[in-house]
Amino acid sequence: MHLVLLGDSILDNGAYVEPAGSVLEQLQQEVGSSAQVSLLARDGALIAGTIEQLGRVPRGATHLVVSAGGNDALRHTGVLLERATSVAQALSKIEPVRDGFAKGYRAMLDTAAGLPLPIALCTIYDVQFDDPVQRRMSNLALGLLNDVITREAVRRRWPVIDLRVLFDAPGDYANAIEPSAAGAGKIALTTAQIVRNHDFAGPSAFYGGAR
Repeated sequence: MHLVLLGDSILDNGAYVEPAGSVLEQLQQEVGSSAQVSLLARDGALIAGTIEQLGRVPRGATHLVVSAGGNDALRHTGVLLERATSVAQALSKIEPVRDGFAKGYRAMLDTAAGLPLPIALCTIYDVQFDDPVQRRMSNLALGLLNDVITREAVRRRWPVIDLRVLFDAPGDYANAIEPSAAGAGKIALTTAQIVRNHDFAGPSAFYGGAR
């Protein structure tokens, strides 16, 4: 078994935790020394960067885990602060962001699908901004982007790690937008369960509870 992690700092969280607390290190412990885990994900990577990472997947890889889109979403947080005189007008401002996100995300998944490997996708978890209004508005908007991720996963029959459900405690976050060692442990355990037990030839499934 050779797992490859692609995307952003949800999987490349080593800069925010002690070395043993990273997703990479904890996933390696979960799968054991007979398996290999490679990290291509990079802190700050956009969806376009994930496409570039897919071009570097090593030979011998057996599974891909992708967490992408969170940084693309952060680039558009200013939209939430724009004035609107109606709900319809507010939604009209968010719709182009959602459509652009969908176009880029689908292109990334099409590239991933060109590799004959089992693939699992991560949703974008809720952010934990200190300002309660910013937090609520951001997470409401993220729901529209996560809808893109889950729809595409179902269409492609790929499993989903739903981080919105998995990260259910404040201690899962190292800061407002990065996983702590505890959060990374949940990702590692859930990922290991998927690669061991999920029927990748069957329908998609949603995983949101590490046990």
